[in-house]
Amino acid sequence: MSKNLVIVESPSKTKPIEKYLGSEYKVLSSKGHVRDLSTKGKYGLGVDVENDFKPDYITMKGKKSVIDELKKEAKKVGHVYLATDPDREGEAISWHLKNVLDLNDKDYDRVVFNEITKNAVVDAFNHCRKIDTNLVNSQETRRILDRIIGFRLSKLIQSKTDGSSAGRVQSVALKLIVDRERQIQSFEPEEYWTIEANFPEFSAELFNYNHKDIKIKNEIEANDILGKLTNAFKIERVDKKTKQKQSKPPFTTSTLEQDASNKLGFNARKTMQIAQKLYEGIELENETVGLITYMRTDSIRLSNEFISATYDFIEAKYGKEYIGSVKISKKTENVQDAHEGIRPTSINRTPESVKKFLTNDEYKLYRIIYYRALASLMKNATTINTTVILDNNNYQFKATGQVIDFDGYLKVYSDYEETKDTLLPPLDSYKSKVLVSNDIVKEQHFTSPPARYTESKLIKEMEELGIGRPSTYATTMDIIKKRGYANIIEKKFVPTDVGFEITDKLQEFFSHLINVEYTANMENDLDKIADGNQDYIKVLKDFYTEFEPSVQKAFDAMPKKEAEKTGEDCPECGNPLVIRKGKYGEFTACSNYPKCKYIKQEERKNIEVCDCPKCDGKIIEKRSKKGKIFYGCNNYPKCKEAYWDKPTGDKCPNCGSLLTEKKDKIKCSSCDYVK
Repeated sequence: MSKNLVIVESPSKTKPIEKYLGSEYKVLSSKGHVRDLSTKGKYGLGVDVENDFKPDYITMKGKKSVIDELKKEAKKVGHVYLATDPDREGEAISWHLKNVLDLNDKDYDRVVFNEITKNAVVDAFNHCRKIDTNLVNSQETRRILDRIIGFRLSKLIQSKTDGSSAGRVQSVALKLIVDRERQIQSFEPEEYWTIEANFPEFSAELFNYNHKDIKIKNEIEANDILGKLTNAFKIERVDKKTKQKQSKPPFTTSTLEQDASNKLGFNARKTMQIAQKLYEGIELENETVGLITYMRTDSIRLSNEFISATYDFIEAKYGKEYIGSVKISKKTENVQDAHEGIRPTSINRTPESVKKFLTNDEYKLYRIIYYRALASLMKNATTINTTVILDNNNYQFKATGQVIDFDGYLKVYSDYEETKDTLLPPLDSYKSKVLVSNDIVKEQHFTSPPARYTESKLIKEMEELGIGRPSTYATTMDIIKKRGYANIIEKKFVPTDVGFEITDKLQEFFSHLINVEYTANMENDLDKIADGNQDYIKVLKDFYTEFEPSVQKAFDAMPKKEAEKTGEDCPECGNPLVIRKGKYGEFTACSNYPKCKYIKQEERKNIEVCDCPKCDGKIIEKRSKKGKIFYGCNNYPKCKEAYWDKPTGDKCPNCGSLLTEKKDKIKCSSCDYVK
């Protein structure tokens, strides 16, 4: 019998950690959170707002059997180690486990590791501690705030608009999207012209007149300038400067999501799912090991051990001249520096050496993480930048060129950065000092409106403004899309009519709370709570004292949007039929509800998905009694073949069952196969 029980969050961590620790330890998983706020009490908040916001926790659905198993195992052992994730969320899960398992301080220890490797795990067990109540208080405050704001505002939005939800971070992010769209709509383009002189080996653009900035507003001005130019250009000067091209620091959650979007085409959700897998462990030839450190972080710090090992690696493979300096974060406010930046757990585990054990997407993400961390410790690249100034009747033209003199970190990171040389002829030694142009051309342009947000740009904006945290970016993107508040068109957020409507209504009544400054200040307060420098009850009281009166006022003053009439009358009472929104979409019902509860039974066309694998029928889209979409055979009840996830029509290469679409994956409906 094991003497110690270790509890982690994810089942995939149990085997490698148990192997690292040996037979004295049994490792089990909580499978994430085990408790959450109930929906009891005032407004269904699960929080007693009149008793210092005391939370009412209940066991989450499906977690009773998990808790019962953990209790059973905890009674068998002498000590319990709570080894959940190394962030506030993980700290809170450990605190909940301590409570449901009824552990005294002497019965347990909290263990934190940033990577799932033998050295990191074993070392963590030599540096145990107790649960940090400040971190727990911070997470609990965030959860209570999000519950109060989410429940109260969502109820308001559902009753007054076509929307379905609102939230503390979600609604501010949506406001950024809507504000940007309005900037685009009100933008008036301005005309401007450029003039370019073309030479056999390069081109130069007009930028000065008498060494002062020049702007060409229209074609008349452009033609006037062209009339004053000849095809002879005097070389006024040639400037050469050596510049340093700096390597970037290792990834944080935000920068990883941004680069994975821009360079790999992954959305934030997909990036975090793959990163989670790389962190929790990949089965290599004879071991399961985590390939990267914890992926929810806003720090760029690297451990001394990793720095030392990487310097040795760089010297051995590329030469001592490629060793660079450690990047230091300029942004210290709100950074959880107990974490490291995202890096490989071993610099010797190159992407090429593990490629055969990874899916294509896992390899792509691991590769960019690996080479970003490696490049961050390599020397800056050196470029020789050449600027040539040409004069033509007091009009100055400029041409620039750049040549890489020393590749430095670009030795390993050139795949992810533009590194092309732009060559200019050796004009400083040109004897006549006069160049003859092939032709001089004018071109019309118009100023562009600000660009719509891509996922990566919105995440970057949120981080810079201080709204949201590493664990919330991907979720926020998902909610905005799933609620129908914005569509993704050409990879950019375009707000819908509902997105505009909700933003406008919230700003009408909650502009003092749903804004960037207030949300960022709240994040600062949560950080202060985590550091033990702020009273969490005071934060909640100050918030609620301002928030709840605004909600009451909005319920009274915000007009309810009239339901759209269908043009038909109710067959039971004669009142107009209207389109209403329910949990499972729109439906047609009587406008005289609740006096008349008539609901029109909509005729649905059979949408064929694929052939049924069990008979000669077709798998079609269906809807359950509760309105949830599923996929079943049209020969029911003779054939009862059915799926919750949409079948692709292809068969699993392992077992022959139908493959189905599951979020961003193609999975087998019967076995563990993932495409």
